Amino acid sequence: MKNITIQEINEIVKGTIVGTTSGFITAPEQLEMASETEISFIGNKKYEKLWEASKACAAIVNEDISIAPGENRAFIKVKNADLAMSQVLELFAPPTPLFSHEIHPTAVVDATAKIGKGTRIGANCYVGPNVVLGDHVTLYPNVTILDECTIGKGTVIWSGAVVRERCHVGAYCILHPNCTIGADGFGFRPCPERGLAKIPQIGNVILGNNVEIGANSSVDRGKFSSTILGDGCKIDNLVQIGHNSKLGRFCIMAGNSGLAGSVTLGNGVIIGGSASIKDHLTLGDGAIIGAGSGVAADVAPGKTMLGYPAVEARTALKQWAILKRMATE
Repeated sequence: MKNITIQEINEIVKGTIVGTTSGFITAPEQLEMASETEISFIGNKKYEKLWEASKACAAIVNEDISIAPGENRAFIKVKNADLAMSQVLELFAPPTPLFSHEIHPTAVVDATAKIGKGTRIGANCYVGPNVVLGDHVTLYPNVTILDECTIGKGTVIWSGAVVRERCHVGAYCILHPNCTIGADGFGFRPCPERGLAKIPQIGNVILGNNVEIGANSSVDRGKFSSTILGDGCKIDNLVQIGHNSKLGRFCIMAGNSGLAGSVTLGNGVIIGGSASIKDHLTLGDGAIIGAGSGVAADVAPGKTMLGYPAVEARTALKQWAILKRMATE
């Protein structure tokens, strides 16, 4: 258990302390569950009402908070409570799993593979021919890296993940358990002799730097060239990215969403949970797709789309309001 003063926390988040609290802070916790030695946060005014009943001794809050901390309690006021709380979570984060060997004796590493300085390879991993692992890469147990892949500096790949042949992962990426990079794209055509003929998928996947792929998500290889995810893309769990899709920088896809083949996303596109994007569409920079929406046409930059089929948000809200009125008449 860590024991940290509120002053030490404030040095990291660079806020302003309002009120006082004695003793050490032992952990961060959500408002309803926090104890007298824990710090919480209020990132939205609607949660201010929970502060009085909370036992937390301190909270990270936005500068515009409208309540006082109270006796022997303190706020740290910052411009963005969500971002500041991420720094606090890093401060209290427990250590990552330990490695007893830099390369575990049960790992299979091909003689032609190049292993960077400080790279760790866990039990039962497989690293294939002509693979290049950069410096300080971490492969947790049971990771598979197939032939001719490259993994950039500082990337962390968790147990059960598979990076298939000829795929390239950038620096400082995180691949969560059981995700798959470079599975075959879904390509079949009717064939009189065989029913459905499989179309070979001979391309690969290229992930930029600082990309994160959630657990059990799949990024399919291109049919011809590459499926590409730009720098900083963040992909949630259970997401499907179809073959030959191209994502710009800093795109976000929430859980259970999916791109069919050859979809192009501009920079900063946000796709909500369970949303579906039809093949061969383009979504411009900054487009937002609401959760559960089905997109069947191109989306202009900056547009917010809702519904199934998806339409502009203002239109969708008007349609829903009309349906609600009809239902009550």
